Amino acid sequence: MRHVSRQQSNPVGLLILIVAVIVAYPLAIASGSIPPTSVETIQLQSKLVNATLPYNVILPGDYRTSKTTRYPVLYLLHGLGGHYSDWLTRTNVADYAAQYRMIVVMPEGNDSWYVDGAAGVNDKYESYILKELMPDVDKRYRTIQTRYGRAIAGLSMGGYGAIKYGLKYPSTFGFAGSVSGAFGVTRYTETEMGGASWEPFLKIFGPVGSETRKANDVFEIIKALTPGRIAALPYFYFDCGTEDAVQHFNPNRELSGIFLEKRIPHEYRELPGDHSWAYWDQQVKEVLQIAAEKLRAPKLARKISRG
Repeated sequence: MRHVSRQQSNPVGLLILIVAVIVAYPLAIASGSIPPTSVETIQLQSKLVNATLPYNVILPGDYRTSKTTRYPVLYLLHGLGGHYSDWLTRTNVADYAAQYRMIVVMPEGNDSWYVDGAAGVNDKYESYILKELMPDVDKRYRTIQTRYGRAIAGLSMGGYGAIKYGLKYPSTFGFAGSVSGAFGVTRYTETEMGGASWEPFLKIFGPVGSETRKANDVFEIIKALTPGRIAALPYFYFDCGTEDAVQHFNPNRELSGIFLEKRIPHEYRELPGDHSWAYWDQQVKEVLQIAAEKLRAPKLARKISRG
């Protein structure tokens, strides 16, 4: 079981990786050895959120022709201020996913932080993801309906949600990943959030020091884990750009330190980049690669590797 924490990037290795992918990927697509993906949009009526929430689905190129094959699923969460369509419109994830026989689901999370809000009954986004979205995906598509066929990842707000779900629901996910995760969110005060954002934020997490904040704090969740619970955890991957803001960068490094202390299998990387779509477009490739490695994907001759 791999246990890696990488606190410094390797510029030469990264350059080789980027060049290899840029050169190999178009050649593989052009040769026809990797069938292109297709995308569907589903509208799901949620009782827990009391709204119709859309989600996009990337299907493997052979999904329609392989009538009996079941596929693993990666749930890919968007960031604060974003929407379910962001991954498709701001990155090339549909193209990158073509080399993996894996379904990718991108749900609408609004600005919920993917938690069950502290106030109100119509903001249970965590319950929505687990109790409505995932069962709907399993019903509509030929999925592998075990933790070994299910991964979750995201950027910023979505990265926080993905890692938290991996910690809280180890029997549900075999892999949890984050890019630029906002792991310090439960420590935010009005200074970090700004005046206009503060009231909505309080409705989600509650006041500073509240039980709701503690229950959604990834650091507190880790502290409460028993050895048996740790042994059952999925594999974790997370990274952060070295030019990212301190409220993102420092908690990422802190989280890796706690993972090391608790001996939780994970891989952490600090790489050149900031809190931007250029960085996320690059790193979603890594998320797809590791998710495919950790899940039970149907075998496919892959023309591209990480080097």
